[in-house]
This record gives sequence, C-alpha cells and structure tokens, in this order.
Amino acid sequence: MRKTGGLPLSRRVARRVEELKPSGIRRFFDLVVGRDDVISLGVGEPDFPVPWRIREEMIYSLEKGYTSYTSNLGLPELREGIAEYYTRFGVKALPEQVMVTSGVSEGVDIAIRALIEPGDAALIPEPCYVSYKPLVEICGGEAVTIPTAPEFRLTYEMLMQYRDAKAKILVLNYPANPTGVSYSKKELEEIADAVNELDLIVLSDEIYAELTYTGRHVSMAALNGMEDRVVIFNGFSKAFAMTGMRVGYVIAPPDIFAGMLKIHQYCMLCAPITGQIGAIEALRSLDEVERMRAEYMRRRNFVVKRLSEIFEIKKPEGAFYAFPKISSTGMSSEEFAEKLLLEKSVAVVPGNAFGECGEGYVRLAYAVKFEKLKEAMDRIKEFVEEHGEG
Repeated sequence: MRKTGGLPLSRRVARRVEELKPSGIRRFFDLVVGRDDVISLGVGEPDFPVPWRIREEMIYSLEKGYTSYTSNLGLPELREGIAEYYTRFGVKALPEQVMVTSGVSEGVDIAIRALIEPGDAALIPEPCYVSYKPLVEICGGEAVTIPTAPEFRLTYEMLMQYRDAKAKILVLNYPANPTGVSYSKKELEEIADAVNELDLIVLSDEIYAELTYTGRHVSMAALNGMEDRVVIFNGFSKAFAMTGMRVGYVIAPPDIFAGMLKIHQYCMLCAPITGQIGAIEALRSLDEVERMRAEYMRRRNFVVKRLSEIFEIKKPEGAFYAFPKISSTGMSSEEFAEKLLLEKSVAVVPGNAFGECGEGYVRLAYAVKFEKLKEAMDRIKEFVEEHGEG
C-alpha cells in the first residue's frame, strides 16, 4: 500500500469522516450544474432575489467601508432585533441569548458539538434534513432515527417508544424539510410532555417559520416550562431569500449558549458583516416576506393539485417542498429521480436522501418561477404515463 509521510493513504482521513455518506441533495445538484435545459426542483433555494431594500443597505455598507469583523456574537443591533422579532413566535428572549451564526447550518453544527459526547444518543425523526445525522456521528454520538412515514408527524407515543435509548437531544425541524409538515400548539405540547419525561434537550430548527401557510408558527420554546430545554435555530436564507449572505442565529439557554460560543469563536469567529447589516433591514421588511409567502402558497396549491392526479401526496403546511409517494411507479426513489432527469430534464431529490423511511418518495422544491413549475408538472405527468402509470 502506498504511503505518504509514513501513514497509509487509507488512514489519512478520520474514520468517522470516511464513513459519512455524501449528501444526496448535493449529488443531484451537481448533476444539473451547467445544464440550461434542466428544470431543477432539487435544491431548496428561493428563486426570488434578495429584496431591494435589503440589498441597498448592504451596498451602502460596502460603500461606507463596513468590511471588518464584528463581535463573535454579532452586531448588537441585529441581536436586539432578533430578540424582539422572536416575540412574534411567542418567545421572550434577551439579546444576551442570541448568537449570530454563519447560517443555520453552523448553528446546528456547534450546538451538536457542544452537547454530544461519544456514546450520547440523539433522537431524529425521519425523513429529515440531511445534515443532522452526520453531525451527530462526527461527534461520536449515536443518531437514533424515528420513522414517521406515512403521516410524517412526530407524536408523544412515538417518542416514548425510545425511552430506553437514553437520548440526550431531540432534533425537531418544523415546518419540515422535506415533508412540509408543521405542528400546532397542542401537538407541540404533547411532544413537550414526552421531552420532559425523557429529560431531552430540543434542537428546534425553525428556519421555515415564516413560511407557515395556516396560522402563525409557534416555537416550542414558547411553551410553559420549555424555555430552558430548547435551542432555537433560525435565519435569513429561506423566508428572506438571503441564502448567499450566510446569516443565521441561535437562541439558547445560558449554559448551552456559553458552550456554543466557545466553538463558534474558534471555528467561525463571526458571520459576514455585510449580511448582518442586510439582516437588520430584513427584520424591518416583513411585508416582503408576506409577498413571497403568498406566492409560495399559490405554487403549493398548484403543485399539490397536479401531483395528486398522479400520486399520493400530503399537502405541505409550510416550507416550499412537496413530497409525493412515487412507489406506484414500481421504481425506487433514486431510479425515479435519475430517469426523470435523463428522460425529461427535471431534477428532483430521491426521498431516501432524507432517511430510509423516505424511500418511495421524492422531494420537489417549488421555489421556481410559475411557468417553469407548470412545465415541470407536465413533464412529470408525461414521464409517469410513459412508464405505465397515471
């Protein structure tokens, strides 16, 4: 075996990293890069540009020379704005509990690293966003998945089945990627009962909170007695269409906050100042969010109507994803996605990218212009009919 610096090549990368599976989302994204003929319903990125008022503030900040580091915690005005903003979802937090991160991805990463030690278990309802399990495993923890198909809703009864797992954390994302499922206050209270009985810390990924289609999002941290058990993650990528600005934030209990801050100081230092300045203006621009949410709802209604003519599908309650069941075609999730891309130039993500119980489904992101969405639905219908279904 060839060696470099005395170490076999196969041993140079940490075993935990070697064993990680590549992201199923990114694999299909890479397949369509540079192809103008493909309608991509793959990557969950808004098709709207950053609203002009926000861009204008960022442009002015660059012209004024605001290009330095900020405090590790983020700009004070932004942290104060976030604390005030989250009262919208029932949470009373102090600015001292708010840390600005480089997207929600960093926040989830440093929270898991601050909480999970080798041997600790994390409960993760599936289907779920692709990063949760690998981040737990990188820390030497055990990712214990909870299959939720076909309803895709976590319940008290489901959680209590895992009392012997002796888990430390529960990762809960709602409205959910990839299913669009969200929870009412009553449903959250029932989940909270199980959380208390199992003595769990909840990592609550609420990045799609503003993209809730019925009623207003309720944060689990707003429930009586839960404020000390919940770490909130949110940001400006999805509802404010600021994906490239990389501004997220966490709201956390003091002890967890302190642990996360140490890791943040060493691995990231601070979120980009230009994005933070834009985020301050974003919190003043909720009318722009409402405009985008209304358009996503219009698209959701259209997509569900069209897909329900072909597949079983549950109506998403939030986010901008549809998760139809395609098993009636006789194809696996990956086979369906690959053939659809090859034959009809429409990119979707196979459901098993989000966990084993996602097999038999695919995820479609309806964050594309309406005309492209119509064309994609026509092509999917043709594809299914040509393969003997529909």
